[in-house]
Amino acid sequence: MTDWRAIFGHDEPYDEQVDGIEAAIGTARDGGYTVIEGACGTGKTMIALTAGIHLVRDPDTDFKRVFVLTSVKQQLRQFEADLETINANLPDGWDPISGLTLVGKADVCPYNREGAGGIDDGNVYDRCETLRDRTRDLTGEGGVTTAGDLAARARSQQIGLADSGRRGGGARFLETAGEPTPYPPELPAYSDGGPAGSEVEYCPFYARYLEDLPDDGDGDPAEAVPFDVTETGLITPDELVARSARAGTCPHSVMGAALGHVEVVIGNYYHAFDPQTTAAFTGALCDESTFVVCDEAHMLEPRVRDLVSESVSDTTLRDAETELTRVIQPVQFEREGRRAEGGSMTADADLVRAELADSEVSFDELEQTRSFVTDLRTELDRRVRAHLDRHQPGWKSDLTALEDAELPLRDPAVPSEDELSEWARRAGYSDAIWVRAEHVGAVVARILNEAEDEERTRAAPAAGRVLGEWYRRGHVDHFREIELERTWDDTEPADAWRRAYNARLALHNCVPSDAIGSRLAAFGGGVLMSATLEPVEAFAEVTGLGYLEREEGRPVTERRYGLHFPEENRESFAVAVPKFTYDNRGRPGEENPTRLAYADAISRVATLPGNVLVGMPSYGEAEWAAGILEERIDKPVLLDASSGDAATESLKDDFFAGEGKVLVTSLRGTLTEGVDYSGDRLSAAVICGVPIVNTASPRTKAVRRAYDDEFGDGFTYALTVPAVRKARQAIGRVIRGPDDVGVRVLLDERYARDSWDSVRPYLPEDDEFQPVSPDMLEFGLERFRARLEL
Repeated sequence: MTDWRAIFGHDEPYDEQVDGIEAAIGTARDGGYTVIEGACGTGKTMIALTAGIHLVRDPDTDFKRVFVLTSVKQQLRQFEADLETINANLPDGWDPISGLTLVGKADVCPYNREGAGGIDDGNVYDRCETLRDRTRDLTGEGGVTTAGDLAARARSQQIGLADSGRRGGGARFLETAGEPTPYPPELPAYSDGGPAGSEVEYCPFYARYLEDLPDDGDGDPAEAVPFDVTETGLITPDELVARSARAGTCPHSVMGAALGHVEVVIGNYYHAFDPQTTAAFTGALCDESTFVVCDEAHMLEPRVRDLVSESVSDTTLRDAETELTRVIQPVQFEREGRRAEGGSMTADADLVRAELADSEVSFDELEQTRSFVTDLRTELDRRVRAHLDRHQPGWKSDLTALEDAELPLRDPAVPSEDELSEWARRAGYSDAIWVRAEHVGAVVARILNEAEDEERTRAAPAAGRVLGEWYRRGHVDHFREIELERTWDDTEPADAWRRAYNARLALHNCVPSDAIGSRLAAFGGGVLMSATLEPVEAFAEVTGLGYLEREEGRPVTERRYGLHFPEENRESFAVAVPKFTYDNRGRPGEENPTRLAYADAISRVATLPGNVLVGMPSYGEAEWAAGILEERIDKPVLLDASSGDAATESLKDDFFAGEGKVLVTSLRGTLTEGVDYSGDRLSAAVICGVPIVNTASPRTKAVRRAYDDEFGDGFTYALTVPAVRKARQAIGRVIRGPDDVGVRVLLDERYARDSWDSVRPYLPEDDEFQPVSPDMLEFGLERFRARLEL
């Protein structure tokens, strides 16, 4: 096998890249993982891609692909760019490295992309499944036509263009990704000449995909891919859509057929760790023939915790109750000699009995499950009203004043059975009700879809799945609570809490290390990397790597690479101001020595030339800091708030445009990680406090207790270490390249002093962050400013 340098995309690797690539290759050959903490500029993406591709191209290994996982879109683009660089610099005669970026249906469906066919972001998933099922029904065994005929009908422009005026204007073709498709913008419908209204809508793109599949049904679906994935290099989502649309075939289906045949697959964490996604789409990639790359790996633990936690909303339970009723009523009414009025029933009694006989679900079980869901919602209502009466008397008079809340179902510090499970047992509901709820829900969905001749996402299966998990999961590593999230529903009574809240039954996985570790164990090896993993020993434990090394003998290699940009271009301070804790600072707006010290320090940094980023522990504190700066400095001050992507992008564009400004944000927002502030976009960053999450939250208490039991020090593992990583990510926005110049300031004595609650040991560059007093900060800033002016 050729030396890995033939794959490396640049002329000369850094010393760190040589070390990292060779460590990753050697460790993966033994089935292990390399953990890399590398500062910006280390070239981590090229390290991971080079090592993985080298192993894939080596005939002496079993690796077939590199599977890249990242939670940040900017980093996804970086992997795409580095793969393009590798392909552009391969030796003569080499085949390009094939690659594919995974995205969701909403991003690749031609109709959704163009707002055509009545499909949009809100219904694309349901409409896609319905149209696929109808297309299969029309063309499958016993179907009335062929897939090729359906695609030809749509191509002929004979369907959906019935009025002569439109036909006289010439055929219209749906266009997307800069390419015309062979089909009209309207969804076609198949008619066998029966009565009016009997037409069946279908998807011509999916019909063409089915037509191109191997005839015997046992062949490789990749035969339906309209291009040679082994010769194409990287296929981006837009290129995938363009090539598929031009051929008239389904881009999402093509993506699924191709992903097992490319050498590099680039996706998100949920492509490997979300149970539903892996079961339906990417599970075949999760085996020993895959070299996995987890980028931004400091986010692995919290992201996977969310993916393997469960919840079901009150509205979903309500809809599940309605669906159960619609299946029960036909049989119930028949028994009672009644007739349904108002078209409330969509199924008939014979259909219900036939489906129940095939599924081994009894009618009594349907009724018991409905009673359970009904009583569960009644108990939920009782608990929410009791909470509001106790904590917000008179809440009915002003529903707009209600705030988000958590209602724990056990003492979060004392693992025990939750109160809802206890209630169900006292109410006479057996364990079987919980366990069978998902199976019952699936049968309900099948009956309704058959009766309505339309595949839709039903509530009963989703509700049943969560109820089953609620019963099965343990009470130490899982925490159950009721979450109240602010919303508004005018259809609810004016004095009902459901008008202002959507309630959820939440089942939180407090310790996702088992889920992470078991998934990592399925891969053949790989790299986990980030600029902020210290302490690596803690990271290895919470991700299950420590278990893999101890119990399965799979090696774990660690590498740490610091900043190698010119030291004279940066100044770093850890300022010994009082701890920015609630006990010290009080509420925003209070005047006390702590807030005064922070206001002075922030203002000093904000007056530096150029753009300055101010990171606060919360959006509320960000609002306070912005107000202080608007009073004290002449620069424009931009305040980030919890908002959607569009508003955040607009704010970022404003910050980068024109003369220097100050951007104040929360360290838990999206502007302090994964955003490119290279060049002159940022001259300084100041971080206020250690952004530990609210320790009074029941969920936080439960996670801390679970980490105490699992690792012995819950506060450090679950709270302190993740908080310091947040601060380090934000402060790392300043120096992004060898020519960048800037100042990095950490405000809080815990960064500056060695004490019982010091976080200084978690700063790998602690020797760079000079401990200074507030008075010396101003002197240090002036000295740096003068040095730059020389």
